Amino acid sequence: MDSVKVIAIVGPTASGKTKLAIELAEKLNTEIISADSRQFYRELPIGSAMPNTEELNRVKHHFIACRSVCEEYSSGAFARDARSVIDDLLNTKKHVIVCGGSGLYINSLLKGMDEFPKVTQTAREQVEALFNSGGIEAWQRELESKDPAYYSVVDIQNPARLRRALEICYSSGKPYSSFKTGDSKPTYPFLMIGIKWPKEELHRRIHERVDTMVKDGLENEARNVNEFRQLKALQTVGYKEYFDYFDGKTDEKTCIELIKTHTRQYAKRQMTWFNNQPEIQWIEAETPIEDVLKLLN
Repeated sequence: MDSVKVIAIVGPTASGKTKLAIELAEKLNTEIISADSRQFYRELPIGSAMPNTEELNRVKHHFIACRSVCEEYSSGAFARDARSVIDDLLNTKKHVIVCGGSGLYINSLLKGMDEFPKVTQTAREQVEALFNSGGIEAWQRELESKDPAYYSVVDIQNPARLRRALEICYSSGKPYSSFKTGDSKPTYPFLMIGIKWPKEELHRRIHERVDTMVKDGLENEARNVNEFRQLKALQTVGYKEYFDYFDGKTDEKTCIELIKTHTRQYAKRQMTWFNNQPEIQWIEAETPIEDVLKLLN
């Protein structure tokens, strides 16, 4: 057990990561690093499913509600800041828990990132020609084909990110994500534990979570950030659908159903990413905490 310093709890949205992370942290007398790229933003407590007051009181969490949506927070910046916190914690703790569903942020923290290859002029011209022939949709289709793992987590409406990824793919002949998660030396001895559910049960949990969010005031939360809708932090499920509703493009019932549909699709993309991480040790949902602890031996 002493060889593992960081335990990362990963999995799709609504899989129970927070619950397991808190139970582990209590058993190991440690604290939690949140690696959820939306829970950084203090304006989004409902839509990001932040831990509630009772959960935060049980175990100290870091990187919860630590930024405004007006402050972009990259995976590299998070990794740098989180390593500083982990280093401090490991002075007094044997283990630290990392919890989240944002694969790029977790990998940046635990594995670091390789150097990217130089982009060739030929690659730039190929990517530009692709855009001229089919627009951003052509870039989206090409990235999904060339690098489904990165496609599953990138903001596919962001042309700069799509261009960069495709230029790297064309220049190197390798997926862009291979340089985000490649052969870097791990920053800490770590164990990744993934929570898996039968698809139908996960979908049920997602629907229940969305219904609870709506009941708790997700619409008002979306209205409060409506003026900032162009920001990257808000180009995400649960907010974009409400923005369309506010604009009269959908009715309320359709808006909520779209949130459920898009959340299921997001969970599928998360699993595509995590299934490409061979070091993850998968456990069945609701595995007893005593059995989870055995993975550390």
